[in-house]
Amino acid sequence: MSLRSILESGDDLNRRDFVSYAARAFLGVGLLPHGVANALGEPSSHPFIPQARRVIYLYMAGGMTHLDTFDPKPQADENEIKGPLGVLPTKVDGMFLSEYLPGVAAHADKLAIIRSMTSTQGAHEQGNYFMHSSYVMRGTIKHPEMGAWLLAMDGKGNPDLPGFVRIGNSSQGGGAGFLDSAYEPLVLGNPNNGIKNSKLPKGVTDEDLDARLRMSSRFETEFHQRYDYRRVRGYSTMYDDALRLMRSRDLEAFDLSKESAELRDAYGRASFGQGCLLARRLVERDVRFVEVTLGGWDTHANNFDRVSSQTDTLDRAMATLLSDLERRGLLRDTMVVLSTEFGRTPRLNQNFGRDHYPKAFSCVLAGGGVKGGTIWGETDATGENILRDPVAVPDFNATIAYGLGLPLDKQLYSSSGRPFTVADKGQPVTQMFG
Repeated sequence: MSLRSILESGDDLNRRDFVSYAARAFLGVGLLPHGVANALGEPSSHPFIPQARRVIYLYMAGGMTHLDTFDPKPQADENEIKGPLGVLPTKVDGMFLSEYLPGVAAHADKLAIIRSMTSTQGAHEQGNYFMHSSYVMRGTIKHPEMGAWLLAMDGKGNPDLPGFVRIGNSSQGGGAGFLDSAYEPLVLGNPNNGIKNSKLPKGVTDEDLDARLRMSSRFETEFHQRYDYRRVRGYSTMYDDALRLMRSRDLEAFDLSKESAELRDAYGRASFGQGCLLARRLVERDVRFVEVTLGGWDTHANNFDRVSSQTDTLDRAMATLLSDLERRGLLRDTMVVLSTEFGRTPRLNQNFGRDHYPKAFSCVLAGGGVKGGTIWGETDATGENILRDPVAVPDFNATIAYGLGLPLDKQLYSSSGRPFTVADKGQPVTQMFG
């Protein structure tokens, strides 16, 4: 339909299509959430135009303790709950963080801390899957993760690079799930190694490769015509994407040696720190979703010794990432997410450790239009119970999707014909944007 016909039409749906087209063309926005649609005549007091285009997702595998990171309780009993941990004031009134996070605390004005997260899943595999997909794990279906939903609904950014990259230990989420296999993440175990086998073998020229590809195409044409299935097409798409990447100058995005030794040291030489640096290099080239995992948070014993080590790695990398993104002008449209599958018991066990605790925990958002310097929700004086504004896991994912401009009620279908939405029935915390 032409632009003129859309403008002259009295049909509301066509006018909504026009605004979506205009947003994509002029604002860099793809699919728009309810707030923008409401501005076209449906009731809404706060029309919302999303700023986030990309996500760097920092996943704390194992269950990060909230009391020793983003929800400290300085008045709690030291022997039973608080332990020997102190707290740090920040530039934001009323926002205190663990003394283990001095670097992140310096960025308090950028942070939106959710202190009222709650989950129904108290085991690692199930909790990990639930956090990544918004759906309870089933034996009969795999549900897509947010990175796959983003690509399926709004497309890739850089056509030569993968749209979804996972760095570090493999997530227990569903990857592309029931969506096309083209939305599967590229998994990199060690960020320092780049992409293996991405160069032509010794003695093979570009001309040789082209000849081999033409021969392969002739052999495969009949097969693809006979078996025109989604998974077959998805395999072909991934193969084509791999070849495009091999020949792209953007392949150097995976080469951390291009960065200065000083910046690499600032991120921390641990795999997680270098993964965060690689994430910045990728979003700089418009990769839409990059997940970096930091494992080791399962602190059933010696909680404070282990958390001290974990937070040293996290604090250095996250603080440098936020500074680096801001300095390069990327923080405005890159949402940084920090999450974990559940919290840990506020009351210390006999091994001076903390056990699984899905009832209450913390997650963090920054950048991408997020209203910094804010705290959402509250736990009681011991961190055991949520006092106000609980946020379930699907609500948290709906908030991320809302910030990206993804339509929360749009249904995509599994191979069995069942409809699913990006965050199940989750409701976004819209107050975190503005």
